[in-house]
Formats: sequence, structure tokens, C-alpha cells
Amino acid sequence: MAAIKIPAEQVTLTDQRDVTTFLAVRGIDYERWTPSRELGPDASADDVLAAYAYQIEALKARGGYVTADVIDVKADTPNLDMMLAKFNREHWHDEDEVRFIIEGRGLFHINAGGDVFVLEVSKGDLIRVPRGTHHWFDLCAEKRIRAIRLFQDPSGWTPHYTDSGVDRGFQPICFGPSYIAPVATRPSATPPA
Repeated sequence: MAAIKIPAEQVTLTDQRDVTTFLAVRGIDYERWTPSRELGPDASADDVLAAYAYQIEALKARGGYVTADVIDVKADTPNLDMMLAKFNREHWHDEDEVRFIIEGRGLFHINAGGDVFVLEVSKGDLIRVPRGTHHWFDLCAEKRIRAIRLFQDPSGWTPHYTDSGVDRGFQPICFGPSYIAPVATRPSATPPA
């Protein structure tokens, strides 16, 4: 289940309705998906895509996505640091960034007009960050993520770096269950005027 931390307000959102509303107000789609069949940890990419075929096809029709693949990153992935360096700097894309998390955890830092919030995603979370949104991504400490990615045009998914430096003010620290206080709430999911 996704969680949002808003550092400037010292607020953490953990309730799915609060997370969904907070993101929707900012144009970011968030859903929870359940596979049509259970997958083992060694399921092939084809098995993963088959298990979520219904949801993938519905999302393709809704968002104009033409292809889907599976990315599988582990701590021992060759050149992992070089791969992560492409995504842990603030950037934006010419098309939506769509991820459905199958295993592992990661952090999307979203810069919404100067107000940065952090979205931790884990198994079952689907996120669609709209094209042009300034963001960056980090893996959690276990450096594990397996996700379905959807593309409108794979060549359009090139990161355009802002070089603003705002990403240097945030630590790639995942929240996890022990980090989040169960009573943490936010009075309102609407952004300040």
C-alpha cells in the first residue's frame, strides 16, 4: 500500500482514500491491482504480463499505451548504480510514466510546483505520473523492484533533466511499516491556494 510523506508539512498519509485523493488533485493516478492468479517469485515476464492482461489492456485503452514490459531490478543487477543514476535526479518525460509494482519498494519524489512530496510504492500499487511532471525515483534499501511498465511510445520515455538541484535536498529513505505512525493523517487532501 502506498504512503505519502509531505516533508514541508511534516505529514504522512497512509489511508488509501487519502493517498488517492491527494494524488488525484495533482493529476496523478493511483490504483491498487490484484492479479487474476498468484505469481511465484520466479515468474517469467510473460507470466507476469499474462496474470495482469485484463488490467493492462484496460489501461492501454484508457491511456493510449501501446506496449507493456516488465522491469526486474535486484541488488545484484549489473551496473545498478549507473541505471539508478539516470532516475534519481529531477527530470520529466515527454509521455506518462506508468508503473505497476509487483515486488519490492521504491520512492517517487514529485515536485508539484515547488512543493515536493514523496510517494512510496510497493506490491500492488499502480501509479501514472503525467508527462511533464518533475520527479525522480529511488529504490529502497533492499534495492529490489519488479514492475510492469506501460508506454505510449518507448522512445518518448527519455528523461529530460531539470538540473534544478532540488533533488539534492531529499534523502532516498523509504518509510516502510515501522516508519509510518498508524495515526498520521492529513486534515485536507486539497492543495493550498
